[in-house]
Amino acid sequence: MKKCLFAGTFDPPTVGHKAVVERALKVFDEVIVAIMINPEKQPTFTVAEREKLLEKTFSSPRVKIISSSGTVAALMKETGANCYLRGIRNGTDFDYETASYYLSEKLYGEFVAMYVPCPQDLLHVSSSAVRAILKFGKSVDGYVADGAKDLLLALYEEKKRDGTSAKNG
Repeated sequence: MKKCLFAGTFDPPTVGHKAVVERALKVFDEVIVAIMINPEKQPTFTVAEREKLLEKTFSSPRVKIISSSGTVAALMKETGANCYLRGIRNGTDFDYETASYYLSEKLYGEFVAMYVPCPQDLLHVSSSAVRAILKFGKSVDGYVADGAKDLLLALYEEKKRDGTSAKNG
């Protein structure tokens, strides 16, 4: 079985993430979407909330959603993934992902990385853009999957009301 690992913060997941996974499903039998828990980041949404949003974003039974606080290389070995999938929007993304790849390769050994260009009409879409749109009370249509939109709005309204944000939990 050909598996790839698509890891990120997904705070929140976007239509760009969905497009990358849909393209990968044309090549791989299974795409493992991994929420990486980074203690240096202060996400808006908890891991459990991001898992629910990802479940609403991806309807294919060939997409598996997990979370991890370990390294990508260790997670690839643990899941049996053959390839590390990365979405690329621009040259900055390419440079960052390539540097990260070489560092991981040096630390953990060789593995295959696949860069999937983001569809041109989604180049402006990012999780940080979605958070900004939410902050200013504008529509997230076209930025998040239709299936995840209502949940995203409900979670965000709850956080505004409670004055809370995730602390990697």
